[in-house]
Amino acid sequence: MTESASKTPSAKSKSKRRALLLALLLLVSLPVLLFGAIVGPGPSTEPRTVVIPHGASVHEIASLLKQNGVVTSRYLFRFAAKAFTYDVLQAGEYQFTPRESLSDIALQMHDGKSIVHMFTVTEGMTSAETFRLLKADAVLTGDLPAPPPEGSLLPETYRYSYGDSRAGMIARMQKAMQETLNDLWAKRDMTVLLKSPEEAVTMASIVEKETGKPAERARIAEVFYNRLRHNMRLQSDPTVIYAITRAKGMLDHDLDHDDLAFPSPFNTYASDGLPPEPICNPGRAALEAALHPEANDYLYFVADGTGGHVFARDLNEHNQNVTKWLKIKPKP
Repeated sequence: MTESASKTPSAKSKSKRRALLLALLLLVSLPVLLFGAIVGPGPSTEPRTVVIPHGASVHEIASLLKQNGVVTSRYLFRFAAKAFTYDVLQAGEYQFTPRESLSDIALQMHDGKSIVHMFTVTEGMTSAETFRLLKADAVLTGDLPAPPPEGSLLPETYRYSYGDSRAGMIARMQKAMQETLNDLWAKRDMTVLLKSPEEAVTMASIVEKETGKPAERARIAEVFYNRLRHNMRLQSDPTVIYAITRAKGMLDHDLDHDDLAFPSPFNTYASDGLPPEPICNPGRAALEAALHPEANDYLYFVADGTGGHVFARDLNEHNQNVTKWLKIKPKP
């Protein structure tokens, strides 16, 4: 009996073995559970936008994500950030998708895949109009610099992120215009009556304001060159409007004879040659038209009622076209 009893495991020994087995199971399963919590679906049921300020620590980022319902545990996110990104997270404005995992959130912030905003400067906008849009943009930061020269901003759609500055946007627009102008000026038609790239921008700004039809830009540019060759004034209505609004503000009526006599070097009814500066910010297509005009012998054009223009080689033909236009011109 004594010998048999000594071969039977004691209750204490069984308990130790159970504890050892449980510890082993926990040791094996804990990493699996932890990994599942990190790569599994997150708690949010709808898209969430969170702004991560510059200089925020991983601890502060985890707290922001928890406050916004993007993660359930700050500690799990900090573990995920350490494991997947070595705690290298970028500031910015982020949009997280519903149920996004901790690992995907950490990697998104590591790669800086923040929300991309768009700022569009339309062809023909003035610098003052562009400044008003920049000032009203709630995402951009900082004050605006001194207004840049008219014609120095390239109309285009610019991508930017949260925290970018208004001054930085202006600098980008000016750089884009300068690079575009340098490229196009080097490839210009050498017969155009222009002395400098600056004059090209001025001519392009008038073309930009005269027509919204791409097919007409080069034709209208040549009309103005033809007028210069004949020592005629350009007589461009947009230059009159610019001269008046630049001096007095908004123009609330159609141009009349008094307006055409408005004393200003920008008024090409009252002054010879090109205006001293551009009257707007022309786009690339208008610049190309000014530097590669269409070969024609037109001297006049007037609206045709369809958004385009009808062209004439002499004053008699032009007057007939004007008469037609006045019959169909919408009443104010």
